[in-house]
Amino acid sequence: MNLLIKSATIIDPNSPFHQKVADILVEDGYITVIGKNVTAKAETIDGKGKYVTPGFFDLNCNIGELGLETKEDLQTGTRAAAAGGFTGVALMPNTQPPVHSKAEVEYLLNRAKNNMVDVYPMGTISHKREGKDLAEMYDMFLSGAKAFTDGNRPVQDAGLMERALLYTQGFGALILSYPEDTAIAGKAKVNEGEMSTLLGMKGIPSLAEELMIARDLYLAEYTGSRIHFSTISTVRSVELIRDAKKKGLQVTCDVAVHHLLLTDEALAGFDSQYKVKPPLRTKKDVSALIKGLKDGTIDAIVTQHTPHEVEFKDVEFEVAEFGIIALQTAFAVALQAGLDLELIVQKLAVNPRRILNIEAAIITEGKKAEFTLLDTDITWEYTKQNNRSKSYNSPFIGQNLKGKALLVCNNNHLYKS
Repeated sequence: MNLLIKSATIIDPNSPFHQKVADILVEDGYITVIGKNVTAKAETIDGKGKYVTPGFFDLNCNIGELGLETKEDLQTGTRAAAAGGFTGVALMPNTQPPVHSKAEVEYLLNRAKNNMVDVYPMGTISHKREGKDLAEMYDMFLSGAKAFTDGNRPVQDAGLMERALLYTQGFGALILSYPEDTAIAGKAKVNEGEMSTLLGMKGIPSLAEELMIARDLYLAEYTGSRIHFSTISTVRSVELIRDAKKKGLQVTCDVAVHHLLLTDEALAGFDSQYKVKPPLRTKKDVSALIKGLKDGTIDAIVTQHTPHEVEFKDVEFEVAEFGIIALQTAFAVALQAGLDLELIVQKLAVNPRRILNIEAAIITEGKKAEFTLLDTDITWEYTKQNNRSKSYNSPFIGQNLKGKALLVCNNNHLYKS
């Protein structure tokens, strides 16, 4: 594959060509020339007014394979990822069976070979995600698992979490904590506050998230271990992690992209497409999350892509499943939330790879071509027809969005939207 992108602006803080307008020549999957007035026998793309950035990387992606392929399989999931500008995804182990042994890790890596989008399976912390006994983490690590999490099941047993932090410290793997105290959250479906009162629904208090963050920060400090918090969503959560970083703890965290734009006011019509977990919070929380991104407290943005068949979402709000699909819309939603392109690139492309100790995708000569061509001005309608996921559970279907990945290049493959 030979490709020439003309006159695009490069946005990559790791590149010597950062913020420069240049031509980029790709030959056989590698960037061979970056400069002015480059000519070559290659497919030529006009990049004027557009941006070339490292391919996005998602730290929180749910794909149904193994066992839940009717929601999403690797082929449709990675196609949706490419359409959203992603060249890498870390897969949550929320499958049937869960990714709790080397067999599942090796199966997923084998299935994802030669894919345009790089796939990184994450293993479970506990066997079968039951929260009782440690899973075979070292075996999974040797087979290719970079990090461990019980996905959308929080580890309630503090002793188990302590042992996991100590155990993975020995081989340099990362523990991801989904912070929720289930005893406090209970079976509630929405954020506790004015909107839950108005809707007449029991709410999940912010305390459920913040207590678990406080607990795991203490455990990380005690064990001297790294820890990463998935999808934080409240003002106090941001404050707790900011204070921990000031103390020198090895802590990182991410936020789901929809929490940067949507609030619990979106639930006024009981639309189950807005039902997510952590629940949509308040305007005050959204402001704190955006401030946390800008000051470096929050390290990454994730999609929390969670596909569901129609029968799990097109039902009464109370019984509908949590989650939305988000790979294809993440960039546009981040722009709509008011984030500038450089911040988006830092949080969606650069930092996620650093957190997982994965080699950076750098736009410079001699490096593998792993980049995305973005248009920040284009307006497009997200429809069921141009949706690339197998599922359709997104509140943004039918809406006009601004900002899109036009082209994605990785592993000597090319995707054009």
